[in-house]
Amino acid sequence: MTEYATNNATMQGHLLGAADIRRIADEAGISPTKKFGQNFVIDPGTVRRIVREAAVTADDHVLEVGPGLGSLTLAILETGASMTAVEIDPSLAERLPNTIAEFMPDAVERFRVVNRDALTVSPENLPDFSGDEAFTLVANLPYNVATPILLTLLERFDNLRSFLVMVQKEVADRLAANPGSKIYGTPSVKLAWYGTAERAGVIGRNVFWPAPNVDSALVLFKRYEGGHTPAADGAGGPAARRETVFRLIDAAFGQRRKTLHAALKKLVPDEVFGMAGIDPTRRGETLTIDEFVALTRALDSLDGEANAA
Repeated sequence: MTEYATNNATMQGHLLGAADIRRIADEAGISPTKKFGQNFVIDPGTVRRIVREAAVTADDHVLEVGPGLGSLTLAILETGASMTAVEIDPSLAERLPNTIAEFMPDAVERFRVVNRDALTVSPENLPDFSGDEAFTLVANLPYNVATPILLTLLERFDNLRSFLVMVQKEVADRLAANPGSKIYGTPSVKLAWYGTAERAGVIGRNVFWPAPNVDSALVLFKRYEGGHTPAADGAGGPAARRETVFRLIDAAFGQRRKTLHAALKKLVPDEVFGMAGIDPTRRGETLTIDEFVALTRALDSLDGEANAA
């Protein structure tokens, strides 16, 4: 059994293997559902790897989304960290505290579960993370809603400082993609507004029950110190509004084979491209987040001149 050193003690935990997962599911009458994108991790080595890559310590406050039967949950608690898990499935949310009590009773006081859709969470209904204290997200995210969950949490929680998530490999590639690549798209550039993302390894299919028909990968994200790209800084805070930047991104990638001039013609007057120093014959897939910010700055400047006239 692996030992994890914390600031105050060395903890030992029994993590869930395949037999444990199947027994718990059977006792609770739970079957993985496609509706919630459920694939449970049955390999202790994999969840320990995730926690290791996330660099979780006993001092951390952790949010987990989609804990399922508790495989990753126990690995997080094994470090001595305190955590809250958000689970959409009522049956799983009800069962999870019993699993923690059975396999890691000393961690019960450091854990709580909230039965809620992660896309609906906010500082108001998730008070554990409503203050200024920084927290990290560590999760095996449902494939079908991974990107919306990440962008929603980053938008609503300024104190979400980092995340290490396991997602479908294709999604991981997109989240960490660079401008100009074929897979660079809306998720890539919107995530870049908040911070930097990189691939942190590939996870095979055989560590899940049921085994998915695609591979998974880890994405490590670190938020910018100010909460957004430094290019958006200004005397009164971000000079470019995120809403406008994201609207331009959506329009540019909604017609990604068109030039910026064509894709943004309803939003950006011709003179704005010159003001921003951006060639309007380029395509959106070649622009960095900072260039989208530059377009927004120029657009705001033009609007300001029009209002002053």
